[in-house]
Order: sequence, then structure tokens, then C-alpha cells
Amino acid sequence: MVRGSLRNGEYPVTKTPQPRLATVADAEAINEIYNHYVRTSAATFQVEDETTEERIEELRTRPGNQPIIVLEADGEIVGWGALSPFRSRCAYRDTIELSVYVRHDCHRRGSGRVIVHDLIARARSLGYHTILAASCEESVASIALLHSLGFRETGRLREVGHKFGRRFDVIYLQLMLSAPLQEPKKTL
Repeated sequence: MVRGSLRNGEYPVTKTPQPRLATVADAEAINEIYNHYVRTSAATFQVEDETTEERIEELRTRPGNQPIIVLEADGEIVGWGALSPFRSRCAYRDTIELSVYVRHDCHRRGSGRVIVHDLIARARSLGYHTILAASCEESVASIALLHSLGFRETGRLREVGHKFGRRFDVIYLQLMLSAPLQEPKKTL
């Protein structure tokens, strides 16, 4: 039994959204979600749309220890997230950065929470020590979600983003995974 269509932001009553690893077949859906924020929000400081070709290349070449996942409900992608390197220097190898984007018409239904939970579990299983998230000060709901899941604010970079004729602060949040010191697993 379905309450409404996903386009109206409602999930079917009988089906729970499921996270899974993204494939190249998901590139357009991922970009539809992401490019909405590129054009309308300071949730990302990217100012030009990501092309499908760029996204396909990223999905094809991304190492297994830096997963991109999608959240699928009733056959539609309603959100996605990724674990990405925090910095390229080797000493940062135990630190990963989390990014999450939920389709704009599917907010406030728990999608972001499901994606973050899944990425935290993946980061733990891959042996990461800590997860960072960088969030624009205006992303109040995202910051609250991360706080509710144990992330703590660790810093604020003042006016480092410039978009839509405004300057924005970036807030850094961190979750310690309490994993023993080890090398992150390398998977292909």
C-alpha cells in the first residue's frame, strides 16, 4: 500500500529505504540531487553543475575504501553520501570526510540519518579512526542531525565560502570512531 508518490516526498508504507553502494547507473540520479544544491544552496560550494561524465568517472575510479552510497526507496534514489579523503598527505589516512545529500523533496523523513548511519558503519569496518564533516553555517538541519549522531563541533572557518554574493562560515564536526590504531583496509 502506497501513501503517495516519492515525487511528493512520501515513502511507501510497506518499503523501507535501503542504502547500497552506488554504481555508474546511479550517476544521473546522484547528479540530479547534487546539482539542485549547486544551483540553489550553500550546502556545497561548487558553483557549476557536475556533469554526468564527471560523475561516471568518479564512480568508476573511486577506491573501495572511499565508498559512495545511494539511498533507494521504491526504485528511486532519494539521497546519497560519500566517504572521501580529508587530505592527501599520508598522515591523514585514518581520517575520512563524510558528505550527504538528500533529494530536496524528501527532507525530514529520516533519509539523511539512514545514510549517515550507513557511512559510519562503513568507516568503522574499513578501520578509520575518525570522521569529519564540513557544513555551511546555514545547513542547520544537517548540523543538528550530525550532533544527534555523536558528531561534535571542532572548529569554524570564518567566511571561507563565497556564493550567491554572500560569505559563509564552514563548521567542522568530528566523530571519533574509537577504532584501534590500524591501517585503513584497501579494497578495490
